[in-house]
Amino acid sequence: MKEFFKTLMRPDREENPSQTVVARAANVLQVGEFQFLQLAYFDWHGEEMPKTYLSKVFRQYMVRGDIPHWARNYARQILDLADSGHVDDNDPFFHRYDHDYVTNVPDGLRRFLTACALIVAIFVAGVSISAVTVQEGASLLPPYFEKDDLPTNDR
Repeated sequence: MKEFFKTLMRPDREENPSQTVVARAANVLQVGEFQFLQLAYFDWHGEEMPKTYLSKVFRQYMVRGDIPHWARNYARQILDLADSGHVDDNDPFFHRYDHDYVTNVPDGLRRFLTACALIVAIFVAGVSISAVTVQEGASLLPPYFEKDDLPTNDR
């Protein structure tokens, strides 16, 4: 538990070198450390991590700082692949536990252009309406009075 609080206070100074390797590998893949452990489990065992085992692994890793051997092995593999330039961090395989991870949006360009056209149309409509409704302004700065609203000095 002492290690857990030390890590919370200074996450950049983890004293467990294996945990540092796992954190670096997770950063390479741009996933969380726990998702990295799930990927490592799948790589080692060839199946998804059982739900009953999730909390045990989490407790071992985050609280006690114990790193499973299969996680250390997978972390070293990922770091070696990253050093040789063979890791695609956008590969959907690495992000299958990220439910909100999206690499592309279907019809993204069309949606973007539609949104831009809508914004331009609203802006043009606003300027047009303001040009038609205002008669002749007395000043450029607030308060915006029209000349008809100001008293005249006609005596």
